[in-house]
Amino acid sequence: MKISISGIRGIYGQDLSLQEVDGFSRLFASMVKSGKCVIARDTRPSGRIISQVVAAGLMSQGIDVYNLGVAPTPAVFREATRYGAGVIITASHNPLEWNGLKFVVEGRGMFEDELEGMLKSVKGYPRKVGKEHGSTSAYVEEIAEITRSDSKVRIGIDLGGGAACGYAERLFKNLGHQYFSVNAVSGVSSRGPDPTADPLDDLRSLVTSNKLDHGFALDLDADRLVVVNTAGAKLGSDATLLLCVARSIEMGMKNFVVSIDTSIAIEKYVKDRNGKVSHSKVGEANVVRKMLEESADAGGEGSSAGFIMPRFNMCRDGLLAAATISTLEKKTIEECIAFASQYSQVRSKIAADSSQHKAVIDRLEDVLKADASSVVTGDGVKAIVDEDSWILVRPSNTEHAIRISVESRAARAEQLYNKASEKVKSVYEQLK
Repeated sequence: MKISISGIRGIYGQDLSLQEVDGFSRLFASMVKSGKCVIARDTRPSGRIISQVVAAGLMSQGIDVYNLGVAPTPAVFREATRYGAGVIITASHNPLEWNGLKFVVEGRGMFEDELEGMLKSVKGYPRKVGKEHGSTSAYVEEIAEITRSDSKVRIGIDLGGGAACGYAERLFKNLGHQYFSVNAVSGVSSRGPDPTADPLDDLRSLVTSNKLDHGFALDLDADRLVVVNTAGAKLGSDATLLLCVARSIEMGMKNFVVSIDTSIAIEKYVKDRNGKVSHSKVGEANVVRKMLEESADAGGEGSSAGFIMPRFNMCRDGLLAAATISTLEKKTIEECIAFASQYSQVRSKIAADSSQHKAVIDRLEDVLKADASSVVTGDGVKAIVDEDSWILVRPSNTEHAIRISVESRAARAEQLYNKASEKVKSVYEQLK
């Protein structure tokens, strides 16, 4: 089981039991100052029973529960600004046998110090028991309100049988777009939960056979978006985030925050248009925290195409990203894709037990210095090779793995990755 600001995640019935779900729910109740909490789940098989246990745990601590049923993670974040807190039962893009809890306070994910405080808190024994209420959300109508334009396009959507089923159709109908869909039945899908790792053959065929303008694929809880262009090609995650940033600039935004593993292309694109870019640690909550410090307009994580617009939602929002991209002019889309294609990213991971993560990172700082102009620490180790190249090695917050990310001009990225990967493997083997 992994415990981090990304949430609690584990394999249901193995390292994530109902007893632990109940315990974490009761601990989270200490963070709910409003006495109200909205909850929802994605479409994983274990979601229903876990949702019932979460509701019971919160109510046992005197918290009133407002249940959205199956709903996208960003919808819960949006509603949590009204209720004061939220819990999403999801493991996001992880395999179906996984599940977990994502906690929301004041419309944002928990910061590291808040998580530490919650885990040290003591479950109380309130005099009253909370009540459970059904709830609804105007989330998609509110996305449509801020992204609406005169542009009307034809869209293909692959919902993966996930929590966006129904929500996405409502959104694009509201925007006046014509849409076609695959895997749009809740809990039923021809592909896996992570669209970034899937070839998306059904969506690509849908786009090309119907000559659509865009293809959009979402993960099970709809915080991640993958874009398929009109030729049926999957765009990289950084190119997808760049499209969102480009539209944000058109809307008058100038101040952006992106995670340190985000493409150089986004920073250069923004600065070429007189904007500002700051960097945060990897992780949605870390990006949001930096956004609040910098009063940023938008940004996100290039590694997950996680677009965040804090004035609307303080989380990665796949449906907001899709609606934002759908209003871009074709010329701008082509310019952004061409600009992003100058750079190539390689992102992968090696299996490594979490107990060894810190020791590996500590040793790598000296190992990577040999080929770097500078080294940045604070979130793993980032070696700046030159103005177009960097290597980032950091422990995973959600898996027993060490993540390796590399960017450079297209012809050099693979070589840099192979060299960095061998160094990480060598250090890890020495420590085993």
